[in-house]
Amino acid sequence: MKHQDDQRTYKDPVCGMELSYVTATDTVEYKGKTYFFCAPTCRETFEKTPDAFIRPHRQHGLRSSKV
Repeated sequence: MKHQDDQRTYKDPVCGMELSYVTATDTVEYKGKTYFFCAPTCRETFEKTPDAFIRPHRQHGLRSSKV
């Protein structure tokens, strides 16, 4: 069975709301990744300071300097 994107859930990085591809009202591409938003106000907030809403990816034992 093929996995469909509209069944996958995403988290709005601003408010934390769980969304699907279908229920998201806005998207933004930032640093090669697509972010999904529940409302234009969350998208606008993200666009002002995107790095404030992105958690550093932990991979291979690397940590953020904000420990």
